[in-house]
Amino acid sequence: MIFKEYKKLNLSKISDEILSSWEDHDIFKKSVEESKDKPPFIFFEGPPSANGLPGIHHVLARSIKDIFLRYKTMKGFHVQRKAGWDTHGLPVELGVENALGITKEDIGKKITIEDYNNECKKAVMKYTDIWNDLTIKMGYWVDVEDPYITYTSKYMESVWWLLKQIYDKGLMYKGYTIQPYSPKAGTAISSHELNQPGTYQDVTDTTVTAQFKLCENALPEFLKSENDIYVLAWTTTPWTLPSNTALTVGPKINYSLIRSFNQYTGKNADYIVADELISKQFSGNYFEVNDLKEIKNYEFDSKSIPFFKLTSFKGKDLENIKYEQLLDYAKPYSNPENAFRIIVGDFVTTSDGTGIVHTAPTFGADDALVAKAANPPVPPMLVKDELDELVPLVDLQGKFRDEMGEFAGKFVKNEYYKLENIPEKSVDVEIAIKLKTENKAFRVEKYKHSYPNCWRTDKPILYYPIDSWFIKASEYRDKMVKLNKEINWKPKSTGEGRFEKWLENVNDWNLSRSRFWGIPLPIWRSEDGKEEICIGSIEELIDEINRSISLGFMKKNPFSDFEQNNFSDENYSKIDLHKNIVDSIVLVSDSGKKMFRESDLIDVWFDSGSMPYAQWHYPFENKEFIEQKRFYPADFIAEGVDQTRGWFYTLHAISSMVFDSVSYKNVVSNGLVLDKNGQKMSKRLGNAVDPFQTLSDFGPDATRWYMISNSNPWDNLKFDISGVDEVKRKFFGTLYNTYSFFALYANIDGFRHEEKEIEFDERPELDRWILSELNSLISLVDDYYNDYEPTKAARKINSFVIDNLSNWYVRLSRRRFWKGDYEKDKISAFQTLHNVLINIAKLSAPISPFFMDRLFIDLTQNLNQGFCKSIHLDDFPVADKSKIDLKLEEKIKYAQTISSLTLSLRAKEKIKVRQPLSKILIPVDNSSQKDIINSVSDEIKREVNVKKIEFLEGESELLVKSIKPNFKKLGPTHGRYMKQITSLTNSLDNSTILSLEKTGKIDLLIDEKTITFDIDDFEISSKDIEGWLVANEGNITVALDISIDNDLRDEGIAREIVSKIQNLRKSYGFEVTDRIKLSFMGDNEIKNAIIKNIEYIKSETLAADIQFNVEAEGGTELIFEKLKTKIFITKV
Repeated sequence: MIFKEYKKLNLSKISDEILSSWEDHDIFKKSVEESKDKPPFIFFEGPPSANGLPGIHHVLARSIKDIFLRYKTMKGFHVQRKAGWDTHGLPVELGVENALGITKEDIGKKITIEDYNNECKKAVMKYTDIWNDLTIKMGYWVDVEDPYITYTSKYMESVWWLLKQIYDKGLMYKGYTIQPYSPKAGTAISSHELNQPGTYQDVTDTTVTAQFKLCENALPEFLKSENDIYVLAWTTTPWTLPSNTALTVGPKINYSLIRSFNQYTGKNADYIVADELISKQFSGNYFEVNDLKEIKNYEFDSKSIPFFKLTSFKGKDLENIKYEQLLDYAKPYSNPENAFRIIVGDFVTTSDGTGIVHTAPTFGADDALVAKAANPPVPPMLVKDELDELVPLVDLQGKFRDEMGEFAGKFVKNEYYKLENIPEKSVDVEIAIKLKTENKAFRVEKYKHSYPNCWRTDKPILYYPIDSWFIKASEYRDKMVKLNKEINWKPKSTGEGRFEKWLENVNDWNLSRSRFWGIPLPIWRSEDGKEEICIGSIEELIDEINRSISLGFMKKNPFSDFEQNNFSDENYSKIDLHKNIVDSIVLVSDSGKKMFRESDLIDVWFDSGSMPYAQWHYPFENKEFIEQKRFYPADFIAEGVDQTRGWFYTLHAISSMVFDSVSYKNVVSNGLVLDKNGQKMSKRLGNAVDPFQTLSDFGPDATRWYMISNSNPWDNLKFDISGVDEVKRKFFGTLYNTYSFFALYANIDGFRHEEKEIEFDERPELDRWILSELNSLISLVDDYYNDYEPTKAARKINSFVIDNLSNWYVRLSRRRFWKGDYEKDKISAFQTLHNVLINIAKLSAPISPFFMDRLFIDLTQNLNQGFCKSIHLDDFPVADKSKIDLKLEEKIKYAQTISSLTLSLRAKEKIKVRQPLSKILIPVDNSSQKDIINSVSDEIKREVNVKKIEFLEGESELLVKSIKPNFKKLGPTHGRYMKQITSLTNSLDNSTILSLEKTGKIDLLIDEKTITFDIDDFEISSKDIEGWLVANEGNITVALDISIDNDLRDEGIAREIVSKIQNLRKSYGFEVTDRIKLSFMGDNEIKNAIIKNIEYIKSETLAADIQFNVEAEGGTELIFEKLKTKIFITKV
């Protein structure tokens, strides 16, 4: 047996076998080593964290990467594929804290930082084996034996070097600013982390329109009143009200003084609110009156409250008016006399609220800016703690401090409590109730709005005053935008839209993280903050340590065993640059002062953004990799869309600032994997898909092909397991059956592809056609892969295999393989199909690495023609343009379309293809079209089983067209005229519709203007006529005669009998060459049909003899409509 034959398709078994073959022959290693002298194709692996389990979305993400790496390898590039592990950051720390039952506050108390970091180091690689197992099983070729790991000293040293380059450019500073802060994680987060997908979530909060009482002394004349005057200010965060130190108005906004009543207490007062928002604040149970007497004579009824507008003024007129503190729990430590007054700010709007902003400089960046700009500046609400340091009224855990009286110790957000401890009333609700009872709340309402959550803990963030180190990313906005234009984004909308807009407005990068497990910030500073040093290498640090020792500030060097300029892994394993080590290092300033390390860690996104250089320990080793562009910048990267403001950004930012270069040239930003209903997958919802189970049940090939062919990588994929099964059956089943057909007859005839290759021009037209289509396909698929369009490639291959190869070429060539002598025509068929199958395997191999390798090996391993051991060591096909015959392709396309239309009509009437029909009618516009169809008429008749094709030339009453507007296409552009367009379209006669089909255009008078419409602006169909069925596609129309006479019916019976006998031959285990004897017993109508078609039946079934009414037991019953017969079959 030359070509291996199989009993059934088992994709899982195939992948297991091929995996073993790859391992036995070191195929992956060879694919890299054998291309060492070829030009590089540079790829960066975005490092996953191995402290969590992989999901089905990782199969998609890694398939996308693998496709282009395999493709480029086959195209003759050297593709280095270094794996990596992201080992620092919150996911690891939070996992360890949960496992140990501790919080951040316990670190350094219940557990040492050293022990804690050791736990993190163990936990971070917890699931490495499972990740590697998935990587291997899904066929993702990446070097997991030599990955870069972000916690290694070599990697960390490179990160320090990069940071020093940024520092030396004057791009780093320390600032005490209001930053997004995650109490649950215990650290500040950067603006790009805050903008990760899903961080902003819709929440319903208790909001308060608080009323701040103006101090009566020194009020301007226009505010003199016998009533108390209150300024109304709205907030969605009532917990910040105790920290209020100012109210901000817009200087040019018009405000009014309104006399009315508090709806909760009934007290009469005057209220200040923006003119444009009077109707919003005084709505519902409030109504306006035109006479002040109605206010004076009013008896309070909370369901119906009058208000009267007293006077109006500009916001600037209110500047520096003092008001009474709303909640008197504490006073600002610094300059309290400058607090609790009205200030002006241009950022104030009248889009919602009251047009007056409650200003708490402690908890808002805009608030802090406007307070600082006031003259004199308004102090923030800061108090002194036990260490004599100024702190807000809310601690770093998100709890109120002791100064807050009855609220002390309570979390400001209920989400910060453990599930079992969540109180019935949140702090916001309690504050609202307090304000209501004290006549300090004008309105209390529920309000739905978008609020940011921490991307790692999924808990609300606070805006909090933090001492942080920043990178001046804003200074590189223009540079980053300019460099971004050199990058090919897939899809373009992400790069030109979301990413570019982000770069245009990028803020300075908050680099500091108040955590323990990560790369320490390599900055040492004197206690007075006047002197500092940024360390960029271990050598530099050791030199500074030795200087410190010589001056008596340190007793010993913790890195004394380390040999400088020895870059072996063994030497670097002697040192640890983590916090628990470097925090004990005291350096010396130029003036001789002690310098201590700034306690923060570096943002973990800086870790991952450093990987192009740190993975090679640049610049300490492998300088040529970066400086000679051998492994930088990347030709290709791919990760999820959530990395747009994550890894994609940090790669780009670091590369722009340090190297003035792009970090990557092509990027695929892949979408989410959702469940089949479009819902996000989660264990809680029970809709998560186990990737290992899917790969086991359906095989990695079907899984990968389904994911890639179903939707573009950058679109969200609705993952439906039944779709994987469908791909397995339709695409792989078809390809498997095609190979099985080839192998069966090639083995019978002993085909070894040893004969001289038959010249292309000497091959039958059908062979030349499939080879032309193949070369057109090669050209297209090559272009699609090269343009990072794998979905288009998969769909084209899928269409070729099913429509062209299986449903047309093999069906029409079937007799050539199993009938006739082993001569030129049959050899041409074998050579052609063998060539096509090999090339389809190569085209498909990047997406389907296992099955296509199996197919390639089965087609080549027993042929002595120098084929490679694996398809992944072979070259990608190159299109032979000389074999592309577009006219021939067009001709066969006519035949396929006509056949498809005819078969659809048969299916509509439930007439089996085995039942011959009389004829089809085809309208033609010209002799050229008629000639094309005539040239393929035999193929059409054979395929659809009709006796003849007739043509209708010119107009015919037999074919009546119907037309209607294409609402989906015309609606968006002609919406208001659709009624008129529909009316005119309905009035078109048959000849006008036929003319539209010929010319492709029509003019219609719409709203007294002539508008030209294209043919695709309409949907045209043909109406059925008596005794005929009609269908059309584009400019091709087919009418099928469905009348069946006796001769046709008898031939149909004969064909059904042949089909049944062929199935019986298979079930009896007969060889395809075995001759048989047939006997029939049953209805005479069937007997007569057999007699009329006896030679046909004998020829098709290899029957040596056919007898009737022979007494025998058993047999197989055949029912044809209401007729019955028994078939008896024996081998001769």
